[in-house]
Amino acid sequence: MIVDKLTNASLYAPLGERIAVALKYLQENDCTKLPLGKIPLQGDQIFALVQDNTTKPRAEGVWEAHRRYIDVQFVAAGAEEMGWASINNLTVKKPYDEAADYALFEGNGSFIHVPAGSFTIFFPEDGHIPGSAISDVPSAVRKVVVKVAVAQ
Repeated sequence: MIVDKLTNASLYAPLGERIAVALKYLQENDCTKLPLGKIPLQGDQIFALVQDNTTKPRAEGVWEAHRRYIDVQFVAAGAEEMGWASINNLTVKKPYDEAADYALFEGNGSFIHVPAGSFTIFFPEDGHIPGSAISDVPSAVRKVVVKVAVAQ
């Protein structure tokens, strides 16, 4: 898991060309004005999901993880908490669904405040809970999740 400000995105280019493309897209666009929904960047290899969400109490969150895609989650407006835990330290709640590319887990992890202008990168071994409310007070968040196919 990585968390940083988008202004530091160039530091992460060595992680791979696809992650560099995702971060460059986020830097070059006003994500507060993108249309909601799916925006293909490189077919099924890299695409953005633009979302307007309301954060939820931490207790309502569920740990998730993906195998085919890395999540680059950018908070364009608002703020939220995101949870992180290694899937090796979590218990499977719902086995991996290949068609939907996710598994659900139970357990404990760490939470971090992610303000507007910041991004996280969750790799396949990273269980995560996105969209948690800060101090359990729901608020509006504009977020762009760029799905980056794991290199094969």
